[in-house]
Amino acid sequence: MMELSAISEILNTAAKRSAIQQEWLRQLAQAGSGAGTISKDDLAKQTDEFLELLGAALRSGSTDVDAPPFKPLREFLEDISRSRAQLQGFSSTETAIFIFSFKQPLFEQLRALHRADADGLTKDVWAATRLVDSLGMHTVKTFQLTREAIIRRQQEEMLELSTPVVKLWEGILALPMVGTLDSARAQVVMESLLNRIVETGSQIAILDITGVPTVDTLVAQHLLKTVTALRLMGAECIISGVRPQIAQTIVHLGVDLQGVTTKSNLADALALALKRAGYTVSH
Repeated sequence: MMELSAISEILNTAAKRSAIQQEWLRQLAQAGSGAGTISKDDLAKQTDEFLELLGAALRSGSTDVDAPPFKPLREFLEDISRSRAQLQGFSSTETAIFIFSFKQPLFEQLRALHRADADGLTKDVWAATRLVDSLGMHTVKTFQLTREAIIRRQQEEMLELSTPVVKLWEGILALPMVGTLDSARAQVVMESLLNRIVETGSQIAILDITGVPTVDTLVAQHLLKTVTALRLMGAECIISGVRPQIAQTIVHLGVDLQGVTTKSNLADALALALKRAGYTVSH
């Protein structure tokens, strides 16, 4: 168990806490931790609130940063991390520096408190190191989780943008696909098409795979699942863009596309779709 009474004493003494804050802000400025879009006044407010919350947590006598008395401080650090990750342009290093640069000012106050007591200084410096490291790790962990969530959301948005469902004619939809068709994208393709089928009441959907570089067993299975899902919704599916090399690959893979209408290009697929929808195409 960490002994934090000396640290609590320092943080709950106004003059010492003020000295720590001023030196901490100097350390942050020197380290370039303000590279993001945060003003000096806001940074001063954050350091002041951190010291206030940490002092309050230590007054409870608790030494466990995961304990209830530290909850307001943890939530404060989580808010800072999320804000810096989402809005303020900070890197993970800059976010970590915000906490870890607090060490030196705290150590200086501990040294002044103990003076000739080397054993007491060593003990309290070790306790302070463990405390600040725990708070720093909590801050960085939240930052990383927030960045990962942002990346996942951006990936999902890119998938949606890369699978646009286009209304070619009344009752006819088309989805031109470009790039590799993996499981995640296949799911987006299926959901996008099914949703648009319901929204528009369309009876025919064209899956254009002209921009798909290769077709393997997995891609073929995804296409078949999409065709089956569309049929269950009462819609017909035409696959266009089946080039000779793709046709040969499908045959060699032994994939059964029996019952699935295919065309070599989008123009032929559209002409067939118009015919099946009851439109007359004249040249």
